[in-house]
Amino acid sequence: MTDTASIIHGLIEQALKGDAAARQQLLEHYRGSLTRMVASRLDRRLARRVDPSDVVQETLADASARMDDYLRERAVPFLAWLRRLAGERVIDTHRRHIGSQRRSIMRENRGVDRSGEEWGSLAARFMANDTSPSNRLSREERRQQVAAALTALPPRDREVLEMRYLEQLGAAEIAEALGITEGAVKARLLRALIRMRALLEARP
Repeated sequence: MTDTASIIHGLIEQALKGDAAARQQLLEHYRGSLTRMVASRLDRRLARRVDPSDVVQETLADASARMDDYLRERAVPFLAWLRRLAGERVIDTHRRHIGSQRRSIMRENRGVDRSGEEWGSLAARFMANDTSPSNRLSREERRQQVAAALTALPPRDREVLEMRYLEQLGAAEIAEALGITEGAVKARLLRALIRMRALLEARP
């Protein structure tokens, strides 16, 4: 067990005994990683309307209210539980904002084909930061190719790549979130990268 895992385990044990400070520490420990997760999953059309930190605050408030249920059952790792709550909040945010403000938001993107854009930010992480005018066109073509390859990957592969390169989680946190060992995380990352490379090499 890593030092961080040991600390989290200790906080959970204290929280089980009714320690309010331990409960708050548990929630605050993951605020940063949850913010990166939410930021990477929010629709880009909501960038000017929704602050990821607000979604995370709602998530943590929800987690605080449901903490007793989690501590009683502990069916999944704590981080996995928080990420699930955050994912639900992201979905709810999309429904509320894109549904209730459909006319104004959709007007911004009318006629735009969003296919392949979902993984555009992640695709950019795999590419060199070359923004010279002479290379912008080829860079955009490469970004689209990488995004298409990411879209073609199995969901499990995309998930681990997103957690590592967009959310910037370390192997230990990814392992905690997925309920697997760090060795399994590294193996899954390597497998995902190999599959993505094969997809890219197969493209003209």
